[in-house]
Amino acid sequence: MSTMAEAGGVVKSKNLGMQVQKKMLGKMVTTKKVAKVFIDDTMGDLLDNVYKLCKEYKQSKKDAEKLIKNIIKIVIKIGILYRNDQFSDEELKIMERFRKKFRSTIMTFVSFCEVDFTFDKNYMVEALSACSDLLSQLVVRHLTDKSQGRIDYVFGFFQDGAFMDTLFDTNSPLKSHLTAIVAGLNKLLEEESI
Repeated sequence: MSTMAEAGGVVKSKNLGMQVQKKMLGKMVTTKKVAKVFIDDTMGDLLDNVYKLCKEYKQSKKDAEKLIKNIIKIVIKIGILYRNDQFSDEELKIMERFRKKFRSTIMTFVSFCEVDFTFDKNYMVEALSACSDLLSQLVVRHLTDKSQGRIDYVFGFFQDGAFMDTLFDTNSPLKSHLTAIVAGLNKLLEEESI
């Protein structure tokens, strides 16, 4: 996608405006305080708990911050594209398939958390992989390789088998964070936000 779309020598302000929004987003989403402007309280609380979980699991504040920034940037960039009617009819179908698959995956994850001994790592890895593939198909025409790398990073973190084993271990040190995350996911599911 070119940096400035021109038609007969006239810059299309809508395209330019969208490019500026995406560029500003990349510069602005550097702190949780700024990100809260774009994200509602429920999602903010959920991301705070995902941050805590990642920080404890990885034992790295830097890795936790990178994960959250990548999630926020992906969500907001897709939102900007959607609000500016940038998706084709085919891409909108992909978006709907992603939304359904992601919601189903989240519901299954919540169920695995709430019902002991039901966790199926292979199922979760495959479901998350399918979500990642659909999201990549959706944005391939619109976002840079760097943004694609963000998608890969986020889904790669959650698809990691060792992480899942630790998360679902009955004596996991991550249990308190997982409980808070499940509560947030349940709220988002009830609100039909995901």
